[in-house]
Amino acid sequence: MDKDHLEILLEDIREKFDLVLEGHDALRKDIRDTREELGEKINLVDFKVETLNQKIDGVRDTLSQKIDAVASDLTAHRRDTEAHPSVYKVKEGKQRVRPERNSFLNCNTASHRLILRATRSTR
Repeated sequence: MDKDHLEILLEDIREKFDLVLEGHDALRKDIRDTREELGEKINLVDFKVETLNQKIDGVRDTLSQKIDAVASDLTAHRRDTEAHPSVYKVKEGKQRVRPERNSFLNCNTASHRLILRATRSTR
């Protein structure tokens, strides 16, 4: 092989090597861009998850307050019911006996007034 032929082969190899390096640079740039885009998307998803967690916490707190209020009302109602055994004849596990209509007229509690209004409006 002569010297000119060897120089032509080396130049051809050098050009192909430069193309490989350019391809690697392009791939590196694409990977870097993709990593940045993915990082931005991850940050957005993190923000959305945090926002949803705050909303869920708010709903949980609101529901907890409402449940506590219902429990308090139920406790007061039970206390009132137990305080007037002649008016209410309620026993656990047994069928409820309706109170007599006139027995409400002698009591002046809020629950009795509500029941009186309800019974009057249904007639």
